[in-house]
Amino acid sequence: MSKPKLKAVIFDMDGVLIDSEPTWQIAIFKVMSDLGLNVTMQDMTLTTGLRIDQVVEFWYQRCPWANYNNQQTAQAIVDQVVSHILADGQPMQGVNEALKACKALELKVGLATSSSSEIINAVLNRLQIESYFQAIESAENLQYGKPHPEVYLNCAAALNIDPINCLAIEDSFNGLVAARAANMQTVAIPEPQHAHLTKWAIAHQQLDSLLDLAAYIAKSPR
Repeated sequence: MSKPKLKAVIFDMDGVLIDSEPTWQIAIFKVMSDLGLNVTMQDMTLTTGLRIDQVVEFWYQRCPWANYNNQQTAQAIVDQVVSHILADGQPMQGVNEALKACKALELKVGLATSSSSEIINAVLNRLQIESYFQAIESAENLQYGKPHPEVYLNCAAALNIDPINCLAIEDSFNGLVAARAANMQTVAIPEPQHAHLTKWAIAHQQLDSLLDLAAYIAKSPR
């Protein structure tokens, strides 16, 4: 069976374009600890790729606390993350090279993220990369976030490209499940300390960083 033609590349944001996963983990850990939960930093990896309201709900179901207010708790976490991104946010290795390669190969470029518009705006402003994207889709107001495929399907529709002709770039397992469910081609770029895990086998390809993306897409049929 021949490989589908590549017409668009759709990037996840946190952990793919910006080195924000540690920031998310620290912010969630601080807020959950302040609420009295007995959690560790290692526990924070359990919710990587989930939308922030899903993260709060995840921990509430495990360790309920008094005066539960999902929106208030989620906003406290988001505020910390936005503040850090605007002050110190750093691009992941190879971001500009990958985006330039997509443009040079005349591929459409999209963004499909679980993060809110606040976080998206902070990242795009900090990295100065908004001009590369023809479609930017967030799962913040959808009924389901990743691993549900809706945000990826919405992004493909906004690009006017069939999902099978889209390549999704993900760093999380939940994101990969979403992209696969959307019937997209997939590339996993996990954190180095987790790169050896067998779960990444669900991706069509695993790369070390975005520095490797240009060569990969250059070989893809178009």
